[in-house]
Amino acid sequence: MRVVKEAEERRNEILDVAEELFVTRGYDNTSTNDILDRIGIARGTLYYHFKSKEDILNSIIERVNNSLIARARAIASDTSIPVVDRLVATIAGLRVDTDLGQEIIDQVHKPQNALMHQKMQKHLIDSVVPVITDIVEEGNRQGIFNIRYPAETTEMLILYSGIVFDDDFDDSEERSRRRIQAFLYNTEHLLGAAEGSMQAAMMKLF
Repeated sequence: MRVVKEAEERRNEILDVAEELFVTRGYDNTSTNDILDRIGIARGTLYYHFKSKEDILNSIIERVNNSLIARARAIASDTSIPVVDRLVATIAGLRVDTDLGQEIIDQVHKPQNALMHQKMQKHLIDSVVPVITDIVEEGNRQGIFNIRYPAETTEMLILYSGIVFDDDFDDSEERSRRRIQAFLYNTEHLLGAAEGSMQAAMMKLF
């Protein structure tokens, strides 16, 4: 007997199976036929929900992004955590630390997926900058930071941290150490914090 599922349930099932296959086989080595065979559905059912394998990947990226954003918001809302520690923890919460996340990163760094990378980054920035700006403004009120343009400075910090944490860098150990030190130094200056005041907390990112 054919199993009929609600549209949203079927869509999530396709994404769940695709995630598993992308991690175990790699995105390039997974075909839509592999996804169809694993679930046992007709090709028309898949194409009812997704236009292509690339569309499936886009939806997975959106789902991962939404999960990261929710995690960041939960951390940022915990006012029992001191401002600097909360800022660092919120930024750390945006890092993908799963096999699926690494596969996504590998894919979006490919030249043919530059637009996908840009869309992923814009979605994160649009959603996260207001969250982190609230922490920065709180730090301003407490005299920890001294920033004239909190939202714009936060956007610069997020973009900069994305570059520093980019696994696509192929640095020597010395070069990597200098990049980290430069990140710490420049972050304090961007936020108008006292030199050295954030280094202990921010080293947890590395």
